[in-house]
Amino acid sequence: MRRGAAQLAPITLGEVLAVAELQSRVDRKYLVTPDRFDEFVRACGDTLRVLEIDGLRDFRYESVYFDTPDLKAYHQSATGRRSKFKVRTRTYVDSATCMLEVKTEGGRGETVKTRMPYPLEGREALDDEAGEFVDERVHLDGGAGELEPVLRTRYARQTPVNLAEGSRVTCDARLVCTAPGGQTARMDSHVLIEIKSLGGATTADRVLWSMGERPVPISKYCVGMAMVRPHLSANRWNRTLRRYFDWEPERAPPVGVGA
Repeated sequence: MRRGAAQLAPITLGEVLAVAELQSRVDRKYLVTPDRFDEFVRACGDTLRVLEIDGLRDFRYESVYFDTPDLKAYHQSATGRRSKFKVRTRTYVDSATCMLEVKTEGGRGETVKTRMPYPLEGREALDDEAGEFVDERVHLDGGAGELEPVLRTRYARQTPVNLAEGSRVTCDARLVCTAPGGQTARMDSHVLIEIKSLGGATTADRVLWSMGERPVPISKYCVGMAMVRPHLSANRWNRTLRRYFDWEPERAPPVGVGA
């Protein structure tokens, strides 16, 4: 992310969790070029500090997303249903630790994330304990046992925090999405900025608005799936995919092909 977080004063993980853990939150997302990202950080100035652990400010992430054979999680997000969910393992590559995460939507439309530690070596499958954890939070006709890995994402993240507002900004770059069959999409032309807060506009939002940037509908899982499986219906993200990633849809393959 070029200069990015090098311009900011550091903050520890303990400080971040104390003021901006935000497991239940409202998210706003923006896509900007690397140059615009540097401009954004400069404009925010000393309102932000950045997470630093053992001298690192750029952290490598890997997520494995799970879905049903008919991609229920994907299609529920595509149609904006209130019952939408995501299930993934998230690996913090630099510390070699892993979490199982379930994301659902709260009664007011906010994102609710619950998580549990997970064995690193088992991150590409859901064991019995993981299945129970998922079943407590997501209703699937066949239970969590029907979930299978459908997409892997890898990217680098910086995490600035506004201590005064209790808001957090995650900045993801060098995103690469890979399907189990090997289909790969590089989406590294832009930085994905996600502003996580308890509600209203933050200073970071206002800085981006003053730069002419506006929130975009995007989910790393859903746009990644549309990129590696361009026959999927992606109406909700169509404009974002076309504008930022030169995406073009394909006609669906015959039944039983490319499933």
